[in-house]
Amino acid sequence: MGTKVNILGVHVDAVTMAEAVAQVEMCIMAKKGVLIATANAEMIMRATHDAELMEILNAAELVVPDGAGTVWAARHLGHAMPERVAGYDLAQELMRKAPEEGQRVFFFGSAPGVAEKAKVKAEALYPGISICGTRNGFFKEEDTPAIIESIRAAEPDILLAALGVPKQEKWLWKNRTALGVPVSIGVGGTLDVMAGVMKRAPHWMQRAKLEWLFRGMLQPKRAGRLLALPEFVLKVHASKS
Repeated sequence: MGTKVNILGVHVDAVTMAEAVAQVEMCIMAKKGVLIATANAEMIMRATHDAELMEILNAAELVVPDGAGTVWAARHLGHAMPERVAGYDLAQELMRKAPEEGQRVFFFGSAPGVAEKAKVKAEALYPGISICGTRNGFFKEEDTPAIIESIRAAEPDILLAALGVPKQEKWLWKNRTALGVPVSIGVGGTLDVMAGVMKRAPHWMQRAKLEWLFRGMLQPKRAGRLLALPEFVLKVHASKS
């Protein structure tokens, strides 16, 4: 295990993309039944107000620095954080490797029809990939046993859950034993982007670390959540003293 950096109480792994992929691959081989979390500034801020989420993140096998804000915070606090490991990109890397490793992937989440579109995209991008099942993210609590049963029956090695933060982390953690999946990852809007229902920021905005701004412009209802960013900067700065 590499170094973990404490950012406002959330312990984030200081890993590169290659290291994160290697660690996930080891967990799949070990069939450990672990949770991987992708921590951006918004998730970390939420965890400061949500003790359950904080506990789950700090019990997760791997918490990758998903977002320029997380990388900035670690470095501002005097810690080495090699690079941003975006959840979207991590999911793509794992899917790219899945065919040669003979690994099966299950898509769970987003609106009806989105996971199926994402499956078609994945099959085009990664020839030979086995997307062994899909399920939308619209469900009631009483549907959970049937969802778990369908995931178990599909026998995935990787479960990508796009239910939004913190629902995806809480659902995966609560049901991790019943699911019996080697690796589960909360992937937010990944399936929406793959399905083409949500755009990803242009490369220049990604390079300029402005993906958060692009998402805010695209989804005005997120504007309130974007206010978490200046609060995050202030909290990190205050925690340095």
